Amino acid sequence: MARPRRNDFLIPTLGVLFDSIAIECAFLLAYWIRFKTSFFTFLPLNESTPPLDAYVFGSFVVIPVWLLIFNSRKMYGARRNVALSDEFFTVLKLVTLAMLVVMSMAFFYRAFSYSRIVFGLLWGFSITLIFLGRVVLYRIEKALYRSGRELRNAVIIGSNDTANRIYESLHNHPMLGYRFIGYFADQENTDDLPLAQAAYLGTLKEAPSKLSHEHVELALIAVNNDDHPKLYNIIQECEGKNIEFMMVPDILEIMASPDKVGMKEIEGIPFIKIKGVPMTTWGRIMKRAFDIVISSLLLVISSPIFVLIAALIKLGSKGPVLFRQERIGIDGKQFEMVKFRSMKTGSEHFDEEAGLGISNDPRQTRVGRILRKASLDELPQLINVFKGQMSLVGPRPERPYFVEQFSRLVPKYLDRHRVKTGMTGWAQVNGLRGNSSLEERIKYDIYYIENWSLWFDIKILLKTIRALF
Repeated sequence: MARPRRNDFLIPTLGVLFDSIAIECAFLLAYWIRFKTSFFTFLPLNESTPPLDAYVFGSFVVIPVWLLIFNSRKMYGARRNVALSDEFFTVLKLVTLAMLVVMSMAFFYRAFSYSRIVFGLLWGFSITLIFLGRVVLYRIEKALYRSGRELRNAVIIGSNDTANRIYESLHNHPMLGYRFIGYFADQENTDDLPLAQAAYLGTLKEAPSKLSHEHVELALIAVNNDDHPKLYNIIQECEGKNIEFMMVPDILEIMASPDKVGMKEIEGIPFIKIKGVPMTTWGRIMKRAFDIVISSLLLVISSPIFVLIAALIKLGSKGPVLFRQERIGIDGKQFEMVKFRSMKTGSEHFDEEAGLGISNDPRQTRVGRILRKASLDELPQLINVFKGQMSLVGPRPERPYFVEQFSRLVPKYLDRHRVKTGMTGWAQVNGLRGNSSLEERIKYDIYYIENWSLWFDIKILLKTIRALF
């Protein structure tokens, strides 16, 4: 079944575009008013009018810095559902913070002296123009939702009073960005309850298979305590599927501590995020662009090492230079992973008997033992990364046989396949390699998936380089 189109690209992209244009316009407007109008003639210039080019080039540095600051405060998410009054104060705070960064950069840049008047005007114009852009974006987003576009498919799991309250509050509000396609419950609701207006999709036991079939992206959970074992089974059977689960809390203390448990509010109803989507469309684009740039550079830089290792392998034993093996990647899809051959030809047929990551494997060649010790046998996986089959950072890919075994034995094992597998990972840089505890490795992999960021990838790569040396 084809993967449905992710509806979290258009609005964030427009947000980045509008903010970039607003910041550039604020720069140009501040420069024009300061140096090309008579508003500030009472403040004489110490020198001739500075060139416009200096401010334009400065804006090209400032814009990405500001966008990163805005992104760090989650300003580019789809379905943020923020009131415009709240958005204004958020823009005010972030622009003020960003201006402090700009002024710090200007202080240390001695090649050109920027006008403090321009900085003051830039602060005011940026707040105004960015907020106006946000107003336009808000109107565009709501117009798209009103026309039925960019909506996320959502369901309710449960049929108790809370489930009815969720449906009553949300089903008539497509402007929130959700399309409610029905509910799951062990019994269909009666005609006098709000949920009876929604489509009955099946029992809790049937939910896992139908969630994928209906391309559900968000499941709002409101079940009784007696149904928690069934809820656990639903989440367990949805391992490896990018479905966001959010649950209405029934404990007052939890509701009072939203920062500790990952709370989200929709139309005044608080939800606990049980399982989130690991990365947005923009996150995947950034990660892929990073992979392409770094892998291509490393392939060029390491090409002499490739030639040397290939020659040593050929001289050391009979067989091909590269070893190819089927591995399981994102969404459970198989791909052919390549490595430098470090074992005698045909040794892979005894993988199941040998097990995982055994030290001093007698099947290794002399050259292969050195390659493995220095992790140089993994270098050809840069080709997999460049082709998009793997990422530089992610859970390590495993063979189909072991995936089938571990998926039955280790909880959340299949959740590793919600992102691309990687050459290195959070588990590996923390010493969990070879015959280490599989359960511990899974915990580290899941932590990486749930907390992914590009900075996290860079941190792992730096720790990998340090470990290699």
